[in-house]
Amino acid sequence: MQMQENTEISHNLDYKCGMIAIIGKPNTGKSTLLNALVGQKISITSRKSQTTRHRIIGIQTKPDVQYVFVDTPGFQTKHSNALNRKLNKTVNSTISGVDIILMVVQANQFHEADAQVLALLPNDIPVILICNKVDTVSFEDKPSLLPFLKDMQNKFAFKELIPMSAKSPKDIQRLLEILLKYMPAQPAIYNEDDLTDKSARFLASELIREKIFRLTGDELPYQSTVIIDKFEEGKKLSRIFATILVERPAHKAMIIGSKGEKLKQIGSEARQDMEQIFGHKIYLELWVKVKGGWADNEAGLRAYGYDE
Repeated sequence: MQMQENTEISHNLDYKCGMIAIIGKPNTGKSTLLNALVGQKISITSRKSQTTRHRIIGIQTKPDVQYVFVDTPGFQTKHSNALNRKLNKTVNSTISGVDIILMVVQANQFHEADAQVLALLPNDIPVILICNKVDTVSFEDKPSLLPFLKDMQNKFAFKELIPMSAKSPKDIQRLLEILLKYMPAQPAIYNEDDLTDKSARFLASELIREKIFRLTGDELPYQSTVIIDKFEEGKKLSRIFATILVERPAHKAMIIGSKGEKLKQIGSEARQDMEQIFGHKIYLELWVKVKGGWADNEAGLRAYGYDE
């Protein structure tokens, strides 16, 4: 699924193409929004913060426009280990190299972490506020939505303020139409069939990590990462061998579970997602290894792919 620079799509002077960063604090629905905008799952999601750890590009190509979305990690404000510093560096470097910024907040909620993201916004790039998860606002709280949007406009000169739900196809289509107004006129950057800049190997590791986030306790996900040891890609069957790194022996026991049942569930659900995305059968084998301090080791993080 690795992208290559486009050499075919529209050289029409009216064609539009632009880079659009999606930023916000953790748990505002950025990755869910990216997947909806692209029309396929390319960024993992969960209810827990720090789910997204990498800069992930998603492409939506239409006859007259190519949207290049850049999903970023949630901006980290609570911890300062090497991993979180790298996540924040990714956010900052992404902002400076795009044509449009979508700042995502949860409807009717603005906290100190949101304010820290707001402070990163430049004045020379169009910024659109996505007031996400309006579907979760109770009937009693609906009247406070308009004052909330007015207050947000007073905090920053947003080009647009869009209350929406990333789960609503109508809202996604409306957002794409609004974005079109701010897209620069230029040829498409990538081929029309490209969906992401990430390889199948990377997506496999992310899908395994997503299942760890979803199927384990609140503490464990932040102390774990996934390394693909071997990826044997085939047309009808791919064989994937991966290691789950954790900080402590107790974490290893939590992932393996009683009689290995938790690890089997993680592997089974990850394999099913891989087969749906890759379009063929997957053989997946998982190991769990203890490596204390991996998340606060700069050299180790580079070796594990945290180099953006």
